[in-house]
Amino acid sequence: MRCLIVEDSVIVRRILGNVLKTLGATHILEAPDGQTAWQFLEKEPVDLIITDWNMPEMNGLELIRTIRSHEHTSHIPVIMVTVRDKQDDVRKAYQHQVSGYIVKPFTLQAIKEKIEQVIHSTKGGK
Repeated sequence: MRCLIVEDSVIVRRILGNVLKTLGATHILEAPDGQTAWQFLEKEPVDLIITDWNMPEMNGLELIRTIRSHEHTSHIPVIMVTVRDKQDDVRKAYQHQVSGYIVKPFTLQAIKEKIEQVIHSTKGGK
């Protein structure tokens, strides 16, 4: 499993990376913002993207919009991990076809379960 973590906090990137490793990720890319993430996605295929919403340059929602608008990336599951907990924000994320949504602070168990759920539903849909 090849994963991309898009998060401006180095600490949160490390935590998410460690969770992904326990779930069998073999290659983990990290980006501090959506613009850098998109540069990676133009060159490297990934199986899963985990992104924050609030980031400089290109935020998570803009990144998801870009991912979904390109044929070579539109199929990639995206989990949003963010402090934005208002119902309107969650609704907006799902309208942009996010695959899963987790509010910070999160437990390691919650993020692990969401990743497994998204991976399972993606494999089941193929």
